[in-house]
Amino acid sequence: MRIAIFANNDVGLYRFRRELVQKLAAVHQVLIVMPEGRYSEHFVSLGCQVADIPLERRGMNPFSDFLLFLHYFRHLADFKPQVVLTYTVKPNVYGGLACRLRRVPQIANITGLGTAVEKGGLLKNIVLTLHRIGLKKARCVFFQNEHNLNALTSTQVIQGKTRLIPGSGVNLEDHPFEPYPAEENGLRFLFIGRITKNKGVGELLDAMKALRGSGVNASLTLIGEAEEDYAGRLQDADGITFLGFRSDIHEQIKACHCLVLPSYHEGMANVLLEAASTGRPVIASRIPGCAETFDEGVSGFGCEPMDAGSLLSAMKRFTLLTNRERAQMGKNGREKVERSFDRNIIIKAYLEEIATIQEETNTP
Repeated sequence: MRIAIFANNDVGLYRFRRELVQKLAAVHQVLIVMPEGRYSEHFVSLGCQVADIPLERRGMNPFSDFLLFLHYFRHLADFKPQVVLTYTVKPNVYGGLACRLRRVPQIANITGLGTAVEKGGLLKNIVLTLHRIGLKKARCVFFQNEHNLNALTSTQVIQGKTRLIPGSGVNLEDHPFEPYPAEENGLRFLFIGRITKNKGVGELLDAMKALRGSGVNASLTLIGEAEEDYAGRLQDADGITFLGFRSDIHEQIKACHCLVLPSYHEGMANVLLEAASTGRPVIASRIPGCAETFDEGVSGFGCEPMDAGSLLSAMKRFTLLTNRERAQMGKNGREKVERSFDRNIIIKAYLEEIATIQEETNTP
């Protein structure tokens, strides 16, 4: 069977979906269409073909988006896949439209609705209309949280088959449980994600400044690619360390006492799951895509999005716990991940949908 995968970058495909790709490549011909990156060679080593395409992950440029659609359309003609897997907005929409015109079954994954939809207005209507057109003939649409599923099905944006999956899941072997660190040089908070407003970085820096100003011995490390100009604030902030992009995510989580993600919106925040899998408590926004990953007061604390004061309160609650209590929260988080967020759950769902298409089309 020939399977094509449309993704918007190699990093996300490697971090969250490489196990699925490996299983597929072992028995099928697999073509991955995405911008070339540092992990492209990994997929080649699995036996996949990798086609490099230009893709602007953010913004809506009609010319570049039309060229993207043409790239998808051409690769479908050349490779002739029996099924296409798509991830994130542009591959879902423009890849889905190409699949619709080529009459190729598509399995889409709504990893999040994005800033345009969350803010509302004209741009929201445009984005939802594009989803309605691009995903009209999708054989199955996976959703990573119930809020997004209800938002798109209740408005008839998605009218076909849907499945709710627990985000991208966690590879429990890549993120094994680790003993909780001692509090020798103060509490270490960790943020992993894009350094951007919508991830709540501004509120996090404000809360951290206030926390240290109240006399709490704590530090904050930020890991991720800076997509907005926070350089000045990061350099001038006391107790703040910015490491940029790192590949040793597990080791960074292992070294922290708590992972913080005050995001405005998420599909399913995988970094929270990775932290919980490692045995680290979390502090996160009470929003769909974050709230599902922890139990309040049991494995983490919630805060209101876009509210530095609420985030500060949650961080203060955490500092008042004993180290033993924090360690227990970490253990509780690991148990939750093992029950509900094992990546094998997602892989099984994909294999089931692909098998159904394979049976219906009698594809060898």
